[in-house]
Amino acid sequence: MTDLARAIPVLASLNIDESRRFYTEKLGFVAELYGDYLIVRRDEIELHFWLADDRIHPENTSCYIRGGQVPALYDDLSTRGIGVDPIGQERLSEFVVRPWGMKEFYVWDVHGNLLKFGCAPQEI
Repeated sequence: MTDLARAIPVLASLNIDESRRFYTEKLGFVAELYGDYLIVRRDEIELHFWLADDRIHPENTSCYIRGGQVPALYDDLSTRGIGVDPIGQERLSEFVVRPWGMKEFYVWDVHGNLLKFGCAPQEI
């Protein structure tokens, strides 16, 4: 079978245009806009966004992206100047082995969605 089923996160956005700009300009995704619905893609990573009116949605949502591409992705993102959020928190974490044995880094987007990227250390 060549068309395997995939899971695609659908995350909340408080402002679709701000999300589009963050994911394209800061993270290197390409975007497609369908009214109040946004789809962003980078290689095999695909994320969807719906327009929300309450910060509780993006600030309490995350997704996990796993695979051997993660180290190269971290190298690229660490050179893009992702910056800090409005309260001064870095948007990009360090790329480290966590207590559960996965090497991971995190990105907080412009509205608080948490993207967790990881791979097993032996995949590097």
